[in-house]
Amino acid sequence: MADDKDVLRDVWFGRIPTSFTLNQDEVTEREAEPYYLLLPRVSYLTLVTDKVKKHFLKVMRAEDVEEMWFEYEGTPLKWHYPIGVLFDLHASNTVLPWSITVHFKNFPDSDLLHCPSSSVVEAHFMSSIKEADALKHKSQVVNDMQKKDHKQLWMGLQNDKFDQFWAMNRKLMEYPTEEGGFRYIPFRIYQTMSDRPFIQRLFRPVSPEGNVHTLGDLMKEMDPAALPNDGEPKRYQVVIHGIEPLLETPLQWLSEHLSHPDNFLHICVIPTPTD
Repeated sequence: MADDKDVLRDVWFGRIPTSFTLNQDEVTEREAEPYYLLLPRVSYLTLVTDKVKKHFLKVMRAEDVEEMWFEYEGTPLKWHYPIGVLFDLHASNTVLPWSITVHFKNFPDSDLLHCPSSSVVEAHFMSSIKEADALKHKSQVVNDMQKKDHKQLWMGLQNDKFDQFWAMNRKLMEYPTEEGGFRYIPFRIYQTMSDRPFIQRLFRPVSPEGNVHTLGDLMKEMDPAALPNDGEPKRYQVVIHGIEPLLETPLQWLSEHLSHPDNFLHICVIPTPTD
């Protein structure tokens, strides 16, 4: 892969200042102060919130504690989406710190998956990596790895170790030069204005004629409503990791450098803020 290590580092170390506040309807023995954290964009909520849990358990009665879950302005936050995706999708135009409400009761089974331990996060993460490699390399890279290599990817993410993760993830980002890119680009497009979870279909980085596909090409085919017609004001932003890449950016480059650790390019389509 083209080695833009500074870009990879910037993506990895992206942080969102966040304030966690206990739901006011939860019974506590004394007042619960908010808890502040810098959340890694590339991680998952249930992986980085042990400190939040410990903080609030100090003021809770044991019989009032069930599974912890989070919401933002009435929307339960899906832990199996990367933190950066949740923020871009639901709160990108909010004033920082991002204000998340913590719950220990009334788990919304219809909206959220249960997550009793970090092993559930690991299983989800590895499943995504395998799915991405099936799209990129017909699963050949993941299948050639040993169990300890899979563990290295997971431990790198879990412990926030950039070098540990990328020493192994580099293999997942390689491809034969003559092919000009991956077989298919692993991507998911999320829309705030849609009931479906996301758009995910097969899309090649290079056209049959050998032309390099761009982010604009992908959006034109998968979500044309996200792009303005000539002369129209821009109604939506196409956001990856909190930024709007140029629509002319080659999709292959984006996949190599702006994918999340799960190897998917997570793209959020959000309404353009109005003054």
